[in-house]
Amino acid sequence: MTIRNTVEADLDTILALIEQQKSVNTVTRERYVEYVADGYYRDDWTWVVEEDGAIRALAIWWGGPGEALPFSIDGLYYVGDGDPVPAWTELIKHALASRPADAEQPEYHFFLASDWQEQPDVVAGLEPRAQAAAAAGLTAITDRLRYEWRPEYGLPPRSTRLRFEPADDEAFVDVFMQVSQGSLDAATAREIARVGVEAAAREELDLYKSMPNSDRAWWRLGYDENGKLIGFAIPSANASGPTVGYLGVLPENRGHRFIDDLLAEITHMHAELGAEHIRADTDFGNVPMAKSFERMGYRNFAVRRVLSFPES
Repeated sequence: MTIRNTVEADLDTILALIEQQKSVNTVTRERYVEYVADGYYRDDWTWVVEEDGAIRALAIWWGGPGEALPFSIDGLYYVGDGDPVPAWTELIKHALASRPADAEQPEYHFFLASDWQEQPDVVAGLEPRAQAAAAAGLTAITDRLRYEWRPEYGLPPRSTRLRFEPADDEAFVDVFMQVSQGSLDAATAREIARVGVEAAAREELDLYKSMPNSDRAWWRLGYDENGKLIGFAIPSANASGPTVGYLGVLPENRGHRFIDDLLAEITHMHAELGAEHIRADTDFGNVPMAKSFERMGYRNFAVRRVLSFPES
């Protein structure tokens, strides 16, 4: 078995596998062509298992156009009727071995229907891929509810008890660090465990600043009528369109549904820019955030399963 990066001559084989093995893979033919052109997919982020001159397995990774390393697996493919898990495991391990030891740990995301567990073909597609990821070390599982707002759902009431103002990066670093205390977001907890609270805050904010369709000018801090800082809102956007981004309430202000005020402000900001939909994820365990989405008119339309390395 030989593992190598893809080259231009592999394109027809890659596109054929994408068409044949859709299942739980995120990649479509159109997405692949578009993302190669835009830099989200690259040959040096895509690996194949080759035997006797033929491609037997394929792993497509996704990353930001300006990033040095990919962040997540978007698709695993296999040729033939054998067990794909060993080949996929080696592909993932090979990709991991190419990363610096101190690099951010990658993840594997599955985008699933809310009732995916009742769909045998989806379960059959997910299980061997999850087994391969686990064998390579990605043993932590986080399920996230996916929500969407559309104009026909109606705008939530805009806050009358908070005022929103822009602020510089250091102000957002400070409030992000405070909001991180007791956060129910699993990804935030993992990053804090990996690099500490300040570095995690700076990395998260850098990520949102790097989003190609986002605007730093959207960021807001929320204050009550007495000028007390309540929380922050970072509307964002990715290649698929507007997203809620990140929002949080300072620990001492929790329990008063200020999260609704922040979410409503983000929703109105995107709507004023003509958003046809706004999407967001929250962990299954983050019940306050899920309830806020539902109160503000967002609807659960899918599930994202995230496989990652466990906290050290």
